[in-house]
Amino acid sequence: MKAVVLHEYGGPEKLKFEDNVPEPQLSGDTVLIAAAAASVNPIDWKVRSGIRQKDFPLSFPAILGRDVSGIVRAVGAKVKHFKPGDRVFALSNATYAELVAVDDSDVTHLPDGVDLVDAAALPLIVLTGDQLVRLAAQVKKGQTVLITGALGSVGRAAVHSAKKLGAQVIAGVRKKQLETAGSLGTAGVVAIDDDDAIAKLGLIDVVADTVGGDVAAKLIAKVKQGGTFGYASVLPEGTQALNPTVKITRVYAKPDPSKLREFADDVRDGAFILPIGRRLPLRDAAEAHVLGAAGGVGKIVLLMPDTQN
Repeated sequence: MKAVVLHEYGGPEKLKFEDNVPEPQLSGDTVLIAAAAASVNPIDWKVRSGIRQKDFPLSFPAILGRDVSGIVRAVGAKVKHFKPGDRVFALSNATYAELVAVDDSDVTHLPDGVDLVDAAALPLIVLTGDQLVRLAAQVKKGQTVLITGALGSVGRAAVHSAKKLGAQVIAGVRKKQLETAGSLGTAGVVAIDDDDAIAKLGLIDVVADTVGGDVAAKLIAKVKQGGTFGYASVLPEGTQALNPTVKITRVYAKPDPSKLREFADDVRDGAFILPIGRRLPLRDAAEAHVLGAAGGVGKIVLLMPDTQN
């Protein structure tokens, strides 16, 4: 099969498009997906470069990628809920490839009315955003929650989940994004790159952070005593020790097919919109990493060879 393969840590040039990569093996409880598309996420270029090898070590040769959408080609003997020809999508691994084998418990059907290619943009970002809000930040109905990076892909998903939970959401964005952030329909907007704006914030129940760094350090001071701070990024060293009255929890997205299907239903119904910045062929994965790392392009989807024909 065709796939993008990484043989060693390094820059984007280390991503090699290859024609004769061994196909994944189908076991009793797996679903073999003929991929229509994958997508590119920040964790991909961080893992590729080696800076996250402590948390996500690779065995080479390796195939990157967490998102896949496509058509079921075959199913294992124990699989009961999927059959060849089904439109599906999933949070998985090794998805920069024409064929992806996924545990059947991690796969969900894609509803009619949702584009098969664009669905590949959803799994990692929507599950990260949702689990950031529900599990890490533990947002509850009626609470006030500040979500940083609210116009980013994970941030948009977090805003959507928090609003569905009945929280009062404040969108944290850059100063130049304040007007655009009005499209999110939140109760408030704040410029998180403006120290004066942060200083004027009152105490809040929860922060759900997708930005990290100095911004996170400043905002955690705005969390009420006994409040929660969930994050999907990197915090300055010593943050917990400096804020002993705040519960601080990091999120690592896990498969949740029922929640993934819920987001897809909301996409179908126009209730959740995830802008797609670029659609590139799989062979251009290295270019996709360069564009993604530079920022400002939105979600990048990689099209499989058959999808381009």
